[in-house]
Amino acid sequence: MTRLGGPKAINCPSCAAGLDVLGGGRVVVQICGYCGTELDALDDYKVLRTFADMERPETPFKIGMQGKIDAVEYTIIGTLGMMERWHGMTWRWVDHQLYSPTHGYAWLTFENDHVIFTRRFRRPLTPAWMSTRWVESSESPPVVYDGRERYKYYETSTSEITFAEGEFTWVPNIGDKATTVTAMSDAHMLGFTDTGREREVERSRYLPQDETFTSFGAKPEYLPNRVHPLQPFEAGKNHAFLRNTTLAFTVLPLVGMIFVKGTEARRVVLDSQTFSISELPQEVSFEISDTAKLSGLTFVTDVDNSWAWLEVSLYGPDGAPLFEAGREVGFYHGRDADGRWTEGSPSTTILFRAKQAGTHTAELDVTEQGTWIGATTAITRLSVSADEGRSSSFWLLLCTGLFGLLFLWKAAKPILHKKARWRGTDWTDED
Repeated sequence: MTRLGGPKAINCPSCAAGLDVLGGGRVVVQICGYCGTELDALDDYKVLRTFADMERPETPFKIGMQGKIDAVEYTIIGTLGMMERWHGMTWRWVDHQLYSPTHGYAWLTFENDHVIFTRRFRRPLTPAWMSTRWVESSESPPVVYDGRERYKYYETSTSEITFAEGEFTWVPNIGDKATTVTAMSDAHMLGFTDTGREREVERSRYLPQDETFTSFGAKPEYLPNRVHPLQPFEAGKNHAFLRNTTLAFTVLPLVGMIFVKGTEARRVVLDSQTFSISELPQEVSFEISDTAKLSGLTFVTDVDNSWAWLEVSLYGPDGAPLFEAGREVGFYHGRDADGRWTEGSPSTTILFRAKQAGTHTAELDVTEQGTWIGATTAITRLSVSADEGRSSSFWLLLCTGLFGLLFLWKAAKPILHKKARWRGTDWTDED
């Protein structure tokens, strides 16, 4: 794998810059990072050509850096600037050729502040190749299997080389293009690359970011601001506990609310009485004996595409006012392009807790009213009734809602992460 007895460093024949020789026996060219001269590593580093005016891509990694990936030490021996253009948009990333004396060659990709590791994939696939023709003729995303994982089509891209420096196991040319069809599993991405001269399959995976940067001695200037397609979901050590706990605290109040409502024993203390609007204001009296639970005043009107404003004053057995309240009652209906619709309700209920047992008196009045389209009269009658022994489930309902939202947030995070991973796919249902 290594070139035994070969030089450890050379001087560029064009600019005399010192260049380290880092790669093994499969390196065929070395490109000077100072003047862009391409040297033939197989023929005493003779000049092949010169790439002038290359724009150096931004990357925290440099040739000669060494670091460990999966406990294997790799050396960065080459750098490629890559670009893709599509519909007026441009994407750029950097591929670094890696070399290990024991594990051979691989790629370290720096893309949108994420670090990806790629190696040639030799395991048998079923089918063996995902072609652009297959993608274009399929009614659903193509899928391949490697015996362990299922890879679903992700995208097709055509990239080109914009910068080259260092040692490579092949001869890169500025402007060279290659078409790659990618398919993704939960943890890996397969790239089926066709350069026009050869075809190869490579598999990529997401690296532990901080660990990789630290190992190679690189310091990224930015932090990733979006999810990478290969980025795994990081649940955190308390994710499952918090998800399950919030689910429990969602279900328990709900069960309690059902129990409270199921054991509620209401008792009517005022049978329904009906008054015409011309008879208002009116007073009604009723006896309340249960002060531990809530009581309720229920009003029913004949509003129809109209509304009315009710004013209610309630006085206790000692004549002291318990409350004064106003409620709007409105009911509307009609038909539109989507069919019949209704809104509002002709009834309303006011809940209260009596301070003492005894006769309570309610004063009722309708102070305002109005009509809507198709109605000539807002309201003609008002019915009132009262009961006691009600239970309030407001706080239980509030707990259920709050913990339910927290549970949905926790449960949805993996789903949203997966959706973000697949956001960049170019497959649409119309394909």
